[in-house]
Amino acid sequence: MRVDENQLEGINKEHLSLHDDTYNFLGNMLSKQGKDVDGILKKLADFQVAIPSWALGAGGTRFGRFGFQGEPSTLEQKIDDVGILHKLTQTAGAISLHIPWDVPSDYKAIKEVAASHDIIFDAVNSNTFQDQKNAKESYKFGSLSNINKASRDQAIAHNIDVINIGDKLGSKSLTIWLADGSNFPGQSNFQHVLQNTEDSVKEIYKALPEDWKMFIEYKPYEPNFYSTVIQDWGTSFMLANACGDKAYSLVDLGHHLPNTNIEQIVSTLMMKGKLGGFHFNDSKYGDDDVTVGSIKPYSLFLIFNSLVYGMENNPQNPYPAWMIDASHNIKDPLEDLIQSLEAIQEAYAKALLIDQDQLAAAQKDNDVVKCQEILQNAYRTDVRPLIEKARISRGGAINPIETYRALKVRQGLIKERGINSVASGL
Repeated sequence: MRVDENQLEGINKEHLSLHDDTYNFLGNMLSKQGKDVDGILKKLADFQVAIPSWALGAGGTRFGRFGFQGEPSTLEQKIDDVGILHKLTQTAGAISLHIPWDVPSDYKAIKEVAASHDIIFDAVNSNTFQDQKNAKESYKFGSLSNINKASRDQAIAHNIDVINIGDKLGSKSLTIWLADGSNFPGQSNFQHVLQNTEDSVKEIYKALPEDWKMFIEYKPYEPNFYSTVIQDWGTSFMLANACGDKAYSLVDLGHHLPNTNIEQIVSTLMMKGKLGGFHFNDSKYGDDDVTVGSIKPYSLFLIFNSLVYGMENNPQNPYPAWMIDASHNIKDPLEDLIQSLEAIQEAYAKALLIDQDQLAAAQKDNDVVKCQEILQNAYRTDVRPLIEKARISRGGAINPIETYRALKVRQGLIKERGINSVASGL
């Protein structure tokens, strides 16, 4: 299924007059404040976020999964769904595959499907947190960290296979998220499992093509509840340094203990040139993986302030790979992803409004009140007209959710795929 261009334009026309009024008001106000409105619009229009292939179906909990009708059951259908998101938002220009859930059977055909939607293949993700069918070794007690060398070798080989799959698709990076850890005190020797992990990621690193990057993700707990081998950004940073210049840390918003200062982590990694990827979601308690911006939008804005500063002032750090990593337990997955994309763009736009020179001057003067006012004035600005302008400049929808519903996209997907289709993945 594809979005009908004529219908999209018709829906946009219904909202164009109000959009023009709100955009002209905001644009004039920002121009009088000395903001480079055209520059901000270009950055918003260029900003693209990858959609993970597994997130296009309904997610689940530890206790159950409640499917959503019309889910994509093939990789082609998943790419089609990302195509719908991208057409409406003009922000979802990449898909991130999770292997072995989404191994192409025909690489040429899959690349053609993606190209027809103007979508590229972002980072490929390995999976050593589950035992795969017919696998000789088990990951019950770890994969890259396992005390059993055969299990480690199997996990290393899988990651190298994932690199080869991604290389055929034009991907340029591998993401490693390690679920390895322990559930009880004394179960593991912390030094031994960390050394095994370092040795394993070094072997994977050797297989990277010259123009590739490797992202090492971290998480303080879950699925193990006493220890996780790569439990924080410092351990990820250490492993990346041990591997070499093409290895980086990956920050996931949900992979932190409550009230962790994530913007400080981002700043430190970018200063050291080691922030490679960033996964968006939101949470109340832990790794809740809910819609971006639905719970802590101000924290997201503060994180984007650090990201924007780093992108402008840390040339030693590569441009980060952006991805949404959320679980759509009760919402229509596509609507949830649209809401996340809008929240990301909103936080980014507000961060772009911050006058960094003015903020630096206030910091130099230790004017704490002024510092807060600069941040909150940007945060309180309704930037939605800017985001709408950036979208329609690329042919997207003024209001993606409303357009999605007006076009009856989900009903069309159900008609095309049936009510019992199930997406591969979690």
